Amino acid sequence: MRLIFAGTPAVAVPSLDAIAASGHELVAVVTRPDAPAGRGRRLVRSPAGEWADARGIEVLTPERPRDPEFQERLRQLAPDCMPVVAYGALVPPSALEIPKHGWVNLHFSLLPAWRGAAPVQHAVLHGDEVTGASVFELEAGLDTGPVFGTLTEQIRFTDTSGHLLDRLAVDGAGLLVAVLDAIEAGTARAHPQPHDGVTFAPKLTADDARIRWDDPAFAVDRRIRACTPAPGAWTTLREERLKLGPVRPIANGPGGLRPGELLVERKQVLAGTATTPVILGEVRAAGKKPMSATDWARGMRIEAGEKLA
Repeated sequence: MRLIFAGTPAVAVPSLDAIAASGHELVAVVTRPDAPAGRGRRLVRSPAGEWADARGIEVLTPERPRDPEFQERLRQLAPDCMPVVAYGALVPPSALEIPKHGWVNLHFSLLPAWRGAAPVQHAVLHGDEVTGASVFELEAGLDTGPVFGTLTEQIRFTDTSGHLLDRLAVDGAGLLVAVLDAIEAGTARAHPQPHDGVTFAPKLTADDARIRWDDPAFAVDRRIRACTPAPGAWTTLREERLKLGPVRPIANGPGGLRPGELLVERKQVLAGTATTPVILGEVRAAGKKPMSATDWARGMRIEAGEKLA
């Protein structure tokens, strides 16, 4: 089939690789406009856009998918189908109608669970044991379209959102190509999503990423892993913000640690929660490089009874 791909971040690249190897004709890539990044705030192409540039494939960067010039270019390119992975903008009905077989979206959850922008983060945050990916027909509603196919993925107890998303991006790319193949062959069947089990996954905010030390250890662990690598779990000490990497809950630790209270031992640093302590992993102070918790604590000269806020 003649395809135009819509996607923006690095998680879209495995699907681009899979489509390029599939035998389908990729005529263009739609991605979000170049955005300022780094200290110099220079404009940077998205990972999906960079992938297309390196292969001489046309890149379309509309400010809004409803722009008439953009939609006219889609009509000129005449795609049979438009696969989508993490594009990052709502597509209006006028654009959805252009491809003969519509827009087909790879979403990183088992729909109707975790509709929205951050399905993987919410699956980790809420302690789901299993998640997956779904390929569905894009429509005007938020991730509401009928589903062509799914795959499942176990959530490991050490998974960060980044680890889990990397696996789903690779496995989901294969699922997306299989659906595209079935559409071309005329064998694809999309089934309406059930009405039960609908949950929503809005983008996590900086406040969501703030660690609640008065939560149980398992909830502290989940929040940090859900917010790694983005938006980055954080806390404060001496009124300065610290970013924390994943921690390790321990079943039996020293008693009497209050929520957030630090205990520096020779080979580890513990922080109290509402239940048992957690062992801190990587710590990143403002303006500094990440370091191990023991090195950080040594440099900070943590005093007895000091607490993370």
